[in-house]
Amino acid sequence: MVKNYINGELVEAVSGQFFDNYDPSEGTPYDITPDSDERDIELAVKAAEKAFPKWSNTPVEERSAIIMKIASLIQRDIGEFARAECVDNGKPLALAKTVDIPRAIRNFEFFASAIHGFSSESHSMEDKAINYTLRNPIGVVGAISPWNLPLYLFTWKIAPALITGNCVVAKPSEITPVTAYMLSEICIEAGLPKGVLNIVHGYGHKTGKAISSHPKIKAITFTGGTKTGADIASIAAPMFKKLSLELGGKNPNIIFADCNYEQMLETTVLSSFRNQGEICLCGSRIFIEKPIYEKFKKDFTAKTKKLKIGDPLQANTDQGAIVSKEHMEKILSYIQLAKEEGGTVLCGGNRVELEGRCKNGWFIEPTIIEGLPYNCRTNLEEIFGPVVTLIPFETEEEVLKMANSTEYGLASIIWTENLSRAHRVAAKIQTGIVWINCWMVRDLRTPFGGMRSSGVGREGGIEALRFFTEARNICVKLQ
Repeated sequence: MVKNYINGELVEAVSGQFFDNYDPSEGTPYDITPDSDERDIELAVKAAEKAFPKWSNTPVEERSAIIMKIASLIQRDIGEFARAECVDNGKPLALAKTVDIPRAIRNFEFFASAIHGFSSESHSMEDKAINYTLRNPIGVVGAISPWNLPLYLFTWKIAPALITGNCVVAKPSEITPVTAYMLSEICIEAGLPKGVLNIVHGYGHKTGKAISSHPKIKAITFTGGTKTGADIASIAAPMFKKLSLELGGKNPNIIFADCNYEQMLETTVLSSFRNQGEICLCGSRIFIEKPIYEKFKKDFTAKTKKLKIGDPLQANTDQGAIVSKEHMEKILSYIQLAKEEGGTVLCGGNRVELEGRCKNGWFIEPTIIEGLPYNCRTNLEEIFGPVVTLIPFETEEEVLKMANSTEYGLASIIWTENLSRAHRVAAKIQTGIVWINCWMVRDLRTPFGGMRSSGVGREGGIEALRFFTEARNICVKLQ
């Protein structure tokens, strides 16, 4: 049974109600989650308010030591965390153990260390005055995270908020709550003071809305869909809350004929289908320069067909289950739409029915589609699943026009051995992140976020530390 973590204690929702939590690989409930509402958020906010004065004045060294302790305890239990993430989300166990949980650990370690190098600015006005900046914690902040990388992205928000001296009211996705609950238990064991972190489970329209609208919560960090981000902004912006919104993506993967072909091909399989395509950074629109289009189509399709779809708990599984029945149905509806728009399915396109334990699970074949115009719905709207489209191009100008045609601007991938072209295209593509000859190479010191409908603000490194603090200028007259 999942419980809320409020004021340092594990408690049920005020309503006393729960809802089912599903194992996507089996398609059946296996646990229950608190059906919390605004009353639980109110209790969490009061606990955070009470804890804030002491936590914000706790020496950085002490805050850092506690957060490092949390990281070490997750590392101790990494096998249990990975299995829980696998069962809760449907992702392959190997992926959870080598990527998701290690990254969650790294998030805590990184910010616990980064705070020691977080400095303020000073500006001298010759012999008139000196200005310096103080950065103080905001107070009580809200964090709302998605289901695709549950603990990975949950900790990405919590760690910088805590290390800068804020107290947090956090809501994990109601679809994948288990590792956040396990984190609650770790925080108690690590000695995190009561009320500093509060984790409230429940539906977005109840708990998420209550976090966004609560007058005592001064900042909101959210990762999720663009529509939900717009709803949060419509509530929080008029209340003058600080906002960091990391939203959807429809990322272009641009492949020039002079690329390192084998490296590109291997990486493109990953950037298309890793985590069942349920990563906001996946390259779902693949643009291929015409001289290599037919070769790429043949080779890419052949490699994709070799991916093993199966029980996420098995070591040799490449692609696990889709996170929910509703999301599976959404993905399948887009595949049908692509056919109606004139696309040809080169491979995949169907629900997979496995035998044994996973016979009722929610699985979809990795799907490749060609023959669609660049500006059709399938190529403009976020699908967030194992579905990619292939689009040939002839010139840089043409591919830039097509790549920049969506409302999104999160990430892009460019494959070329021409250094000048790489810089030229990177400068003109409208995304917050550009990978050249690689994908998902992440330095936690760098700013992370998108343009246009892909979000507002930046996360990561100093950007996160700045977001969770208020800057104040102090001017001292010298004479």
